[in-house]
Amino acid sequence: MTSKIKVDSIADQDDNNIINESGDVITVGAAGDTVAVAGNIVKSNAYQASDGGNIVSQSGTTVTLGASGDTITLASGASQTGFGRTGTVDWQTGDIKTSTFTATSGEGYFCDTSGGAFTVNLPAGSAGAIVSLADYTRTWQTNNLTVSPNGSNKIGGVAGDSVLNTEGQSVTLVFVDATEGWINIQDSTSAIKGRVITPFIIATGGTTSTSGDCKIHTFTGPGTFCVTNEGTGCNQVISYLVVAGGGGGGHDDGGGGGAGGFREYKSPVTPYTASPLNGNPGGTSVTVSSLGGIPVTVGAGGAGGNPGGPNCGFASSGSNSIFSTITSTGGGFGARSQPSSGGGGPGGSGGGADAQRTGGTGNTPPVTPSQGNNGGNGTPGGNAGGGGGGATGTGTAGNGSAPNANAGPGGAGATTSITASPVGYAGGGGGGGFGSGGTGGTGGGGNGSAQNGTAGVGTVNRGGGGGGGATSSGSRAGAAGGSGVVIIRYKFQ
Repeated sequence: MTSKIKVDSIADQDDNNIINESGDVITVGAAGDTVAVAGNIVKSNAYQASDGGNIVSQSGTTVTLGASGDTITLASGASQTGFGRTGTVDWQTGDIKTSTFTATSGEGYFCDTSGGAFTVNLPAGSAGAIVSLADYTRTWQTNNLTVSPNGSNKIGGVAGDSVLNTEGQSVTLVFVDATEGWINIQDSTSAIKGRVITPFIIATGGTTSTSGDCKIHTFTGPGTFCVTNEGTGCNQVISYLVVAGGGGGGHDDGGGGGAGGFREYKSPVTPYTASPLNGNPGGTSVTVSSLGGIPVTVGAGGAGGNPGGPNCGFASSGSNSIFSTITSTGGGFGARSQPSSGGGGPGGSGGGADAQRTGGTGNTPPVTPSQGNNGGNGTPGGNAGGGGGGATGTGTAGNGSAPNANAGPGGAGATTSITASPVGYAGGGGGGGFGSGGTGGTGGGGNGSAQNGTAGVGTVNRGGGGGGGATSSGSRAGAAGGSGVVIIRYKFQ
């Protein structure tokens, strides 16, 4: 016969419950009690929280921590072992390496070779071992980091040291087997750096000078304006002068060459005395808003006309100068005194006509403000060419017939102090005439020749037009136009 004792609760001598049952819930101990288990063993397939969710559960030989949706967190200062690695390392940020050391599997090291080269000894190879290394001061290209395998272990299949010599490099090595040893599974060869943008532009290129708080870059030939800091706000807007090559003068009472196109923009933060053609307001500004190189093209002057020369002796137009979005058009050629020659050529400023025709059109293609003016006309039936157009003035027409034919002067150029002192640019070339040659326009225009004279070339890097040649002059040839220039000015402090 089985004996049973049936109670709902068992209390101690202080009348505190030791075991209590309410419905299907059995409570051991009371509030504030400590329940001790003999032998420190509690056996259960699940340990649950008060809300019924599993904290620890077991099914067969699989033990699960937490339940779906839970977060498992290690207490502050606690550590874990025995869970294995997942292809990552623990970076030793509190222990920057500056001298030879032996690495431990599972760790990553920042190696500072600024004080001199040193060696990292890898641990003994075992499958799955992993070590990472990073260039702490971006100096491995100067002071190399040597990586040495342990004993007969290999790196990339070779039983020998590896030398890391790339700036900013980082590598992760995993030991695979005795055949290949340590294999690099991740290699960064770029030195990524933060950048602080200072308020002012920093750049190189051309011939550099300063004027007060402004820096000036002068390009007399092709080059690149290289920006390494773009500045901020209104300091990003630069001042520029872009002058194209002047046109060549025509021969035999020919027209003067047109000046190269003249385009200028003065930034509000770069004080200087600009030309009347300053494009602020109304013109095209250039804002330096990114790093890198901006190509610069400086146009050459056009060739002067020459009897019996190439292209049937015609003069040629100047070439364009280009900076960023700004293109100044080469000056138009001066016409030669032949019925088949036509008028002066179009361009930044138009070329002067021969003795019988019309001058070329300036500001072609049109921009605002105008980059130049028309060339002067010839005199029908006369012996004097018109002057080439200039940046601020139209070329003057030739006048009269031999022996008193007077060629037209070139149009005036424009004067600007963008380089810190006043300089004239883009004057038109004077026409060639039997009686007298036209004077070149201020700003580099070449003088036209008279009988037995020699035409003057346009001034180099001023974009002046070449002078026209006269009939029966010493050479009869027109002169070459002057090359252009690109000038950039900005505030640097």
